[in-house]
Amino acid sequence: MTTHGYRTHDCNYLRKIDIGKTVTLAGWVNVTRDHGGVIFIDLRDREGLTQVVFRPEESAELAKRSHSLRSEDVIQVTGRVAPRLPGTENPKLPTGDIEVLPSEMSILNKAHDLPFQIDTDIHNEDLRLTYRYFDLRRPQLARNLRMRHAVTKATRDYLDSQGFIEVETPILSKSTPEGARDFLVPSRLTPGKFYALPQAPQQYKQLLMVGGVEKYFQIAKCFRDEDLRADRQPEFTQIDIEASFVRPEDIYALTEGMLAAIFKAARKIDIKLPFDRLTYREAVGKYGSDKPDRRFGMELVDLGEDFRASSFKVFRGALDAGGVVKAINAKSFALLTIGQSDELTEIAKTFGAKGLAFIKVEGGEWKSPIVKFFSDAEKNALKTKLNVEEGDLILFAADKWEVATEVLGRIRLRIAEMQKLIVDLTKLDFLWVTDFPLLQFSAEENKWNAVHHPFTRPKAEDVALLDEEKFSEVRAEAYDVVLNGVEIGGGSIRIHEPDLQDKMFGVLGISPQDRQSMFGHLLRAFQLGAPPHGGIAMGLDRLVMLVCGEESIRDVMAFPKNNRGMDLMSQSPADVDPRQLRDLGIKLAAGDARAPSGKESPPKK
Repeated sequence: MTTHGYRTHDCNYLRKIDIGKTVTLAGWVNVTRDHGGVIFIDLRDREGLTQVVFRPEESAELAKRSHSLRSEDVIQVTGRVAPRLPGTENPKLPTGDIEVLPSEMSILNKAHDLPFQIDTDIHNEDLRLTYRYFDLRRPQLARNLRMRHAVTKATRDYLDSQGFIEVETPILSKSTPEGARDFLVPSRLTPGKFYALPQAPQQYKQLLMVGGVEKYFQIAKCFRDEDLRADRQPEFTQIDIEASFVRPEDIYALTEGMLAAIFKAARKIDIKLPFDRLTYREAVGKYGSDKPDRRFGMELVDLGEDFRASSFKVFRGALDAGGVVKAINAKSFALLTIGQSDELTEIAKTFGAKGLAFIKVEGGEWKSPIVKFFSDAEKNALKTKLNVEEGDLILFAADKWEVATEVLGRIRLRIAEMQKLIVDLTKLDFLWVTDFPLLQFSAEENKWNAVHHPFTRPKAEDVALLDEEKFSEVRAEAYDVVLNGVEIGGGSIRIHEPDLQDKMFGVLGISPQDRQSMFGHLLRAFQLGAPPHGGIAMGLDRLVMLVCGEESIRDVMAFPKNNRGMDLMSQSPADVDPRQLRDLGIKLAAGDARAPSGKESPPKK
């Protein structure tokens, strides 16, 4: 219960035991109901609701004034707690057995015309974000913010119990290549120079390990200038963790303990420990994704050995070129619509396939233009490996391993949505994915890039492959933690030796001059006795989204941007006074379309 000058109790506190007491409540008018001159008010504050009843026989003057009350007016009432009339109790409310009969009322603030009703579903997200301060009164968002607080508090409490200390790192930092565009901040004191907002505190937390902090964490703000979607924002929050003298097993145990503490505090449930583990090759090979959703079946099946000598040229050609033939069985989905079939084919083409081969099993017959090319042995292999039955739909991908697995992985997820295969929405499937590739070749840039970041350590047994230039075979000492098909965190053991870090920069094509200009501070630190270290970063927004059962991180953030990166409430980004640009030595090109106007009109009510 909260008490202060405006109230003696909150609106979720009073029970039968309080009948007869004189109390003072304050809050918003949730709803009003006129029952023949008797005005019923549901008074709402952050904690809940209390029914307030203005009866003419109790106070004619108050009853008359109460007729002017409207939703979202802010009022204070003082009165007597009384039992509700028999038969009018509300078992859905904790305060449903009582009501307050006021003897005094103060109208603290009148609400004007409302942009929308907070007790209804609002599908116009831009309207909600324009009036976000009003939107936050909705019970769902209020619950989400409290859940976020519980998650953050449990995180801090758990890491504190494990000897970690929270250290803040700079927001104004240096632009370095870390996978996404930086937000740049011009410096007035050093004209022509720019800070960058950190994409992550990666280098700082490694430098803290050099500084002997040993166990660091931070609820860290991060910034990335990239295209937006439901689980991505230009500014977001990480649970950032780094520790010295650790191996992957130490990070696994720490993370599992922290997540167990979070779900216990926020959802009052015990999660299964330890988490299952799959290597990157296992996860992608079996589910078509490095963040697999295992709450339904439809696993990818390898048919390479069965079609190695096939007369079907598409399969044989892919295998002869070093590729794979894989398939999934969409059980009982042979009767998919033409629209669904076209959509699945389009997904396949979008992710690199030339088309989508299939077999429908209808009336005991295998229906497909490709079946005529299969031998009896190949048909038997399909039937056995894929458990082919009446009504099934078999979908194939024959291509490079990377293309075939991604195509079928994407199709697998879409079919699960079409068939509504995830029936238990309360199930929590945690999983570690390990042994990621260290490097990935970019044909567009004609160079090798780090899959995670340039400070990720190669597995000890694969270091020699760097010298042999077998870059595609090098595995990273890296790991992701996945929940229900969503990556909620990732990390690695870092490089701590100057010579190995220098070698990594060389593979990435970073010149000696650029190494010093961009990372000289880190390389110099490694020469002063850097300990072995590693860590993990978890997306706090995404984790809270999953804890709350939401589909967008915007619903667990107090003031998010929309899907165009706009803050519609404050109308930013916005134009600035030309004098500010002059002070910074910046001049916008005339008619430059990249210069944001910030004049996006608010949506209509």
